[in-house]
Amino acid sequence: MAGKDRGKGRQQRGRGGEVVAGQVAGGRAELEPDRERADAWTLLIDGAPQSHVDLADPGHLDFSYQRRIGHLIDLAAPARRPLNVVHLGGGAFTLARYTAATRPRSSQQVVEIDAPLVAFVREHLPLDPQARVRVRAVDARAGLAKVPDGWADLVIADVFSGARTPAHLTSAEFLDDVRRALAPTGWYVANLADGPPLAHLRGQIATAASRFAQLALAADPVVWRGKRFGNAVLVASDGELPVAEFTRRVAGDPHPGRVEHGRALADFTGGAAPVADASAVASPQPPPSVFRG
Repeated sequence: MAGKDRGKGRQQRGRGGEVVAGQVAGGRAELEPDRERADAWTLLIDGAPQSHVDLADPGHLDFSYQRRIGHLIDLAAPARRPLNVVHLGGGAFTLARYTAATRPRSSQQVVEIDAPLVAFVREHLPLDPQARVRVRAVDARAGLAKVPDGWADLVIADVFSGARTPAHLTSAEFLDDVRRALAPTGWYVANLADGPPLAHLRGQIATAASRFAQLALAADPVVWRGKRFGNAVLVASDGELPVAEFTRRVAGDPHPGRVEHGRALADFTGGAAPVADASAVASPQPPPSVFRG
């Protein structure tokens, strides 16, 4: 769920391009051309922006939350070193394209339950045939279960159904399988969406803290203050996290954000309890205003 969490291309038409549309399992998919970038497109599902991709420059990330995840991909290992990456949620494969462009020879698995969406994106926004990206059209948790133990350097969760993260991808049991798939010092990265009073976000932080030793969370200041609905990017690991450099990069973005970790992040949870499968619910429905120009 990208909503308004975008860079300068928001709500703009392509340079002479036409909107491409099709029906997918999740609703009406549209590819809207970007007026300012000749070969760039925004993917929308039922009017909700999902991904932005520049085929000519896959290293360009437009949405703020994707830029923050891009910083983490950059910081996960020395520059250009290949990574093993699992992407839960496909969208337009923006982050898989980014990883392939910035870390050649990386091995990547994309898990996207919406098979018609996968076909739609492959047809209109084809992947580089040289990129080592395998796409599985199955449920995210079922796809994750197929990942070998300790294989992944990164597990990136960006899964939304009807603009909400499904309940079964919010629990401690789900994170147990994430940890199983991760290398011992691998990172779990999640795009989370919430609004006032941030109960879902606090619960997700508490859940991650029950399974990982180190956490950090990046979000816009207005989201931190509970003033509006928006995206937050969580990173969790049993190894060390480069919090200072992540903080610097997020602060320097076109739409600057703030990173919290350690005691300040623990205090932010306000005593929220970890989420279990038995009590899990989907993330909140965004208000209609999120998707208005």
